[in-house]
Amino acid sequence: MEEAAAKTVDEYLARTPEPARATLKKIRAAIRAAAPKGTIEKISYRIPMYTCNGMLIGFAAFAGHCSLFPGRLSALGLESELAGFDKSEGTIRFPLDKPPSAALIRKLILARMEANERQAARRGAANLKKIASKRPSKTRQKK
Repeated sequence: MEEAAAKTVDEYLARTPEPARATLKKIRAAIRAAAPKGTIEKISYRIPMYTCNGMLIGFAAFAGHCSLFPGRLSALGLESELAGFDKSEGTIRFPLDKPPSAALIRKLILARMEANERQAARRGAANLKKIASKRPSKTRQKK
């Protein structure tokens, strides 16, 4: 029988074996230090996730590695900083006992915040166009 999913980040960390637990605790501390006021810490898709005006970053431990999930990496513009990591679109993998630096986590969060702001601005512009297209024409014929 499969164990129920963790409901809190503390519970997730308590279930994570060492050395990954110590690594994820360092990552959590770096995220909390870098994330803006009002950031929400929660479990989403069975892993710790942080949101503020959209998704910021998540993390998880696996059998042979840990991962950060900052969203689409190509949208963040940090290719040179991530050169030494095993990565795929949206995922940064690293050894169980070697977390990325707090400075890199801060850069990821700041880049994600900027990407969220750009996306919100695009959505806002698209919503304004939709609203404008639904407005009645200014030139109405009188009866």
